[in-house]
Amino acid sequence: MSLFNEKLKSIHLVEFLALFIILLVAMFGLNYFNIHMNSTLMYVIIIAYFLFKLRNSFSEFKEDLLNIFSEVSAETIVSIVFLNIFFSYGMLYFSDFILQWVNAGDFHVPFMSLNGGIIGILGFLSVVFLSPIAEELIFRGIFLNKLKIIVPTTFAVLISSLLFASLHSFGSIFSAFIFGICMAILYLKSENILVPIFGHFINNLIGESVYHLDCGEILFTNWLAVDIMSVFAVVSFVLLLKFICSNLKIFK
Repeated sequence: MSLFNEKLKSIHLVEFLALFIILLVAMFGLNYFNIHMNSTLMYVIIIAYFLFKLRNSFSEFKEDLLNIFSEVSAETIVSIVFLNIFFSYGMLYFSDFILQWVNAGDFHVPFMSLNGGIIGILGFLSVVFLSPIAEELIFRGIFLNKLKIIVPTTFAVLISSLLFASLHSFGSIFSAFIFGICMAILYLKSENILVPIFGHFINNLIGESVYHLDCGEILFTNWLAVDIMSVFAVVSFVLLLKFICSNLKIFK
Protein backbone atom coordinates (compact mmCIF):
# COMPACT_ATOMS: atom_id res chain seq x y z
CA MET A 1 0.00 0.00 0.00
CA SER A 2 1.43 3.41 -0.97
CA LEU A 3 1.90 6.30 1.41
CA PHE A 4 -0.17 8.38 -1.00
CA ASN A 5 -3.14 6.07 -0.46
CA GLU A 6 -2.56 6.18 3.30
CA LYS A 7 -2.58 9.98 3.17
CA LEU A 8 -5.81 9.90 1.17
CA LYS A 9 -7.41 7.67 3.81
CA SER A 10 -6.39 10.07 6.56
CA ILE A 11 -8.52 12.95 5.23
CA HIS A 12 -11.28 13.66 7.74
CA LEU A 13 -14.80 12.93 6.54
CA VAL A 14 -16.37 15.73 8.62
CA GLU A 15 -13.95 18.27 7.16
CA PHE A 16 -14.71 17.26 3.60
CA LEU A 17 -18.47 17.15 4.23
CA ALA A 18 -18.29 20.68 5.62
CA LEU A 19 -16.64 21.85 2.40
CA PHE A 20 -19.17 19.96 0.28
CA ILE A 21 -22.13 21.44 2.18
CA ILE A 22 -20.68 24.93 1.86
CA LEU A 23 -20.36 24.45 -1.90
CA LEU A 24 -23.96 23.21 -2.16
CA VAL A 25 -25.28 26.13 -0.11
CA ALA A 26 -23.25 28.55 -2.24
CA MET A 27 -24.56 26.96 -5.44
CA PHE A 28 -28.22 27.16 -4.39
CA GLY A 29 -27.71 30.60 -2.88
CA LEU A 30 -26.21 31.99 -6.06
CA ASN A 31 -28.96 30.37 -8.13
CA TYR A 32 -31.45 32.37 -6.07
CA PHE A 33 -29.84 35.52 -7.49
CA ASN A 34 -29.76 33.99 -11.00
CA ILE A 35 -25.99 33.44 -10.77
CA HIS A 36 -25.32 29.88 -11.86
CA MET A 37 -22.48 27.91 -10.27
CA ASN A 38 -22.08 24.82 -12.42
CA SER A 39 -20.48 21.49 -11.59
CA THR A 40 -17.21 22.44 -13.33
CA LEU A 41 -16.41 25.06 -10.71
CA MET A 42 -17.34 22.64 -7.93
CA TYR A 43 -15.02 20.01 -9.39
CA VAL A 44 -12.16 22.53 -9.57
CA ILE A 45 -12.63 23.57 -5.93
CA ILE A 46 -12.87 19.96 -4.74
CA ILE A 47 -9.76 18.91 -6.68
CA ALA A 48 -7.91 21.95 -5.28
CA TYR A 49 -8.91 20.81 -1.78
CA PHE A 50 -7.45 17.36 -2.36
CA LEU A 51 -4.27 18.82 -3.87
CA PHE A 52 -3.81 20.88 -0.73
CA LYS A 53 -4.49 17.96 1.63
CA LEU A 54 -2.17 15.62 -0.30
CA ARG A 55 0.52 18.18 -1.06
CA ASN A 56 3.19 16.38 0.99
CA SER A 57 2.80 13.02 -0.73
CA PHE A 58 3.41 13.79 -4.40
CA SER A 59 6.53 11.63 -4.49
CA GLU A 60 4.37 8.65 -3.54
CA PHE A 61 1.84 9.80 -6.17
CA LYS A 62 4.53 9.36 -8.83
CA GLU A 63 5.11 5.82 -7.58
CA ASP A 64 1.39 5.04 -7.84
CA LEU A 65 1.37 6.48 -11.35
CA LEU A 66 4.22 4.20 -12.41
CA ASN A 67 2.49 1.18 -10.83
CA ILE A 68 -1.03 1.92 -12.04
CA PHE A 69 -1.29 -1.41 -13.92
CA SER A 70 0.71 -3.55 -11.50
CA GLU A 71 -2.32 -5.05 -9.73
CA VAL A 72 -5.06 -4.57 -12.33
CA SER A 73 -4.21 -4.80 -16.02
CA ALA A 74 -5.19 -2.12 -18.52
CA GLU A 75 -7.09 -4.80 -20.46
CA THR A 76 -9.28 -5.55 -17.43
CA ILE A 77 -10.06 -1.88 -16.86
CA VAL A 78 -10.89 -1.19 -20.51
CA SER A 79 -13.03 -4.36 -20.71
CA ILE A 80 -15.09 -3.22 -17.72
CA VAL A 81 -15.49 0.22 -19.27
CA PHE A 82 -16.77 -1.14 -22.61
CA LEU A 83 -19.15 -3.52 -20.84
CA ASN A 84 -20.48 -0.62 -18.78
CA ILE A 85 -21.01 1.56 -21.85
CA PHE A 86 -23.07 -1.15 -23.58
CA PHE A 87 -25.01 -1.78 -20.38
CA SER A 88 -25.64 1.93 -19.83
CA TYR A 89 -27.21 2.23 -23.30
CA GLY A 90 -29.45 -0.71 -22.46
CA MET A 91 -30.58 1.11 -19.32
CA LEU A 92 -31.19 4.28 -21.32
CA TYR A 93 -33.43 2.33 -23.71
CA PHE A 94 -35.27 0.74 -20.80
CA SER A 95 -35.73 4.10 -19.05
CA ASP A 96 -36.94 5.67 -22.28
CA PHE A 97 -39.49 2.86 -22.63
CA ILE A 98 -40.72 3.40 -19.05
CA LEU A 99 -41.08 7.15 -19.54
CA GLN A 100 -42.97 6.70 -22.80
CA TRP A 101 -45.20 4.09 -21.16
CA VAL A 102 -46.20 6.59 -18.47
CA ASN A 103 -46.47 9.35 -21.11
CA ALA A 104 -43.58 11.33 -19.60
CA GLY A 105 -41.87 11.83 -22.94
CA ASP A 106 -38.25 11.28 -23.92
CA PHE A 107 -35.65 11.94 -21.27
CA HIS A 108 -32.42 12.07 -23.25
CA VAL A 109 -31.01 15.52 -23.95
CA PRO A 110 -30.95 16.58 -27.62
CA PHE A 111 -27.60 16.60 -29.35
CA MET A 112 -25.42 19.66 -28.74
CA SER A 113 -22.44 20.16 -31.01
CA LEU A 114 -19.01 20.91 -29.61
CA ASN A 115 -18.84 23.53 -32.33
CA GLY A 116 -21.52 25.47 -30.47
CA GLY A 117 -18.92 27.43 -28.55
CA ILE A 118 -16.38 27.42 -25.76
CA ILE A 119 -19.03 26.39 -23.20
CA GLY A 120 -19.63 23.11 -25.01
CA ILE A 121 -15.91 22.38 -25.14
CA LEU A 122 -15.43 23.26 -21.47
CA GLY A 123 -18.37 21.02 -20.57
CA PHE A 124 -16.82 18.14 -22.51
CA LEU A 125 -13.44 18.64 -20.80
CA SER A 126 -15.10 18.86 -17.41
CA VAL A 127 -16.95 15.56 -17.85
CA VAL A 128 -13.92 13.76 -19.29
CA PHE A 129 -11.12 15.09 -17.08
CA LEU A 130 -12.44 16.83 -13.95
CA SER A 131 -15.37 14.55 -13.17
CA PRO A 132 -13.36 11.28 -12.94
CA ILE A 133 -10.75 12.85 -10.65
CA ALA A 134 -13.18 14.59 -8.30
CA GLU A 135 -15.75 11.79 -8.13
CA GLU A 136 -13.24 8.99 -7.56
CA LEU A 137 -11.50 10.95 -4.82
CA ILE A 138 -14.85 11.60 -3.16
CA PHE A 139 -16.67 8.28 -3.49
CA ARG A 140 -13.81 5.80 -3.49
CA GLY A 141 -11.07 7.83 -1.80
CA ILE A 142 -13.18 9.17 1.08
CA PHE A 143 -16.63 7.57 1.36
CA LEU A 144 -15.58 3.98 0.61
CA ASN A 145 -12.56 4.15 2.91
CA LYS A 146 -14.53 5.70 5.77
CA LEU A 147 -17.48 3.31 5.39
CA LYS A 148 -15.11 0.32 5.52
CA ILE A 149 -14.26 1.30 9.08
CA ILE A 150 -17.83 0.99 10.36
CA VAL A 151 -19.47 -1.62 8.07
CA PRO A 152 -18.29 -4.75 6.20
CA THR A 153 -16.43 -3.98 2.98
CA THR A 154 -19.22 -5.32 0.75
CA PHE A 155 -21.73 -2.95 2.34
CA ALA A 156 -19.22 -0.10 2.08
CA VAL A 157 -18.90 -0.78 -1.65
CA LEU A 158 -22.67 -0.87 -2.14
CA ILE A 159 -23.39 2.26 -0.07
CA SER A 160 -20.64 4.36 -1.64
CA SER A 161 -21.76 3.22 -5.11
CA LEU A 162 -25.35 4.13 -4.30
CA LEU A 163 -24.24 7.61 -3.25
CA PHE A 164 -22.30 7.88 -6.50
CA ALA A 165 -25.33 6.75 -8.52
CA SER A 166 -27.55 9.36 -6.84
CA LEU A 167 -25.70 12.09 -8.74
CA HIS A 168 -26.88 10.72 -12.07
CA SER A 169 -30.10 11.16 -14.01
CA PHE A 170 -33.02 8.73 -14.05
CA GLY A 171 -31.81 6.78 -17.07
CA SER A 172 -28.29 6.38 -15.72
CA ILE A 173 -28.81 5.65 -12.02
CA PHE A 174 -28.65 1.84 -12.15
CA SER A 175 -25.79 1.68 -14.66
CA ALA A 176 -23.89 4.25 -12.57
CA PHE A 177 -24.49 2.08 -9.50
CA ILE A 178 -22.99 -0.96 -11.27
CA PHE A 179 -20.12 1.14 -12.59
CA GLY A 180 -19.47 2.50 -9.10
CA ILE A 181 -19.24 -1.03 -7.72
CA CYS A 182 -16.75 -1.98 -10.43
CA MET A 183 -14.60 1.09 -9.73
CA ALA A 184 -14.69 0.32 -6.01
CA ILE A 185 -13.50 -3.23 -6.68
CA LEU A 186 -10.66 -1.96 -8.86
CA TYR A 187 -9.64 0.44 -6.11
CA LEU A 188 -9.74 -2.22 -3.39
CA LYS A 189 -7.73 -4.66 -5.49
CA SER A 190 -5.07 -2.12 -6.38
CA GLU A 191 -5.03 0.19 -3.32
CA ASN A 192 -4.32 2.86 -5.95
CA ILE A 193 -6.89 5.60 -6.54
CA LEU A 194 -5.39 6.25 -9.97
CA VAL A 195 -6.79 2.93 -11.20
CA PRO A 196 -10.50 3.88 -10.88
CA ILE A 197 -9.66 7.42 -12.02
CA PHE A 198 -8.19 5.96 -15.22
CA GLY A 199 -11.20 3.68 -15.71
CA HIS A 200 -13.61 6.56 -15.08
CA PHE A 201 -11.69 8.76 -17.51
CA ILE A 202 -11.82 6.16 -20.30
CA ASN A 203 -15.53 5.58 -19.62
CA ASN A 204 -16.42 9.28 -19.81
CA LEU A 205 -14.18 9.89 -22.82
CA ILE A 206 -15.81 7.12 -24.86
CA GLY A 207 -19.31 7.87 -23.61
CA GLU A 208 -19.12 11.60 -24.33
CA SER A 209 -17.43 11.04 -27.70
CA VAL A 210 -20.13 8.61 -28.83
CA TYR A 211 -22.83 10.98 -27.60
CA HIS A 212 -21.47 13.95 -29.55
CA LEU A 213 -20.59 11.94 -32.66
CA ASP A 214 -24.09 10.43 -32.81
CA CYS A 215 -25.51 13.75 -34.01
CA GLY A 216 -28.49 12.06 -35.66
CA GLU A 217 -29.26 10.04 -32.51
CA ILE A 218 -29.00 6.85 -34.57
CA LEU A 219 -28.47 4.81 -31.42
CA PHE A 220 -31.93 5.91 -30.29
CA THR A 221 -33.87 6.13 -33.55
CA ASN A 222 -32.56 3.28 -35.72
CA TRP A 223 -34.25 0.04 -34.64
CA LEU A 224 -31.43 -2.17 -35.92
CA ALA A 225 -28.89 -0.19 -33.89
CA VAL A 226 -31.16 -0.30 -30.83
CA ASP A 227 -31.63 -4.07 -31.14
CA ILE A 228 -27.90 -4.72 -31.50
CA MET A 229 -27.02 -2.47 -28.59
CA SER A 230 -29.74 -4.08 -26.47
CA VAL A 231 -28.28 -7.56 -27.05
CA PHE A 232 -24.82 -6.26 -26.12
CA ALA A 233 -26.35 -4.62 -23.05
CA VAL A 234 -27.80 -7.89 -21.75
CA VAL A 235 -24.54 -9.78 -22.34
CA SER A 236 -22.57 -6.96 -20.71
CA PHE A 237 -24.83 -6.97 -17.65
CA VAL A 238 -24.28 -10.70 -17.17
CA LEU A 239 -20.51 -10.32 -17.49
CA LEU A 240 -20.43 -7.34 -15.12
CA LEU A 241 -22.46 -9.26 -12.52
CA LYS A 242 -20.06 -12.19 -12.84
CA PHE A 243 -17.10 -9.84 -12.28
CA ILE A 244 -18.79 -8.18 -9.29
CA CYS A 245 -19.91 -11.39 -7.57
CA SER A 246 -16.55 -13.14 -8.01
CA ASN A 247 -14.61 -10.18 -6.65
CA LEU A 248 -16.85 -9.10 -3.78
CA LYS A 249 -16.33 -12.54 -2.24
CA ILE A 250 -12.66 -11.66 -1.81
CA PHE A 251 -13.45 -8.69 0.41
CA LYS A 252 -15.83 -10.43 2.83
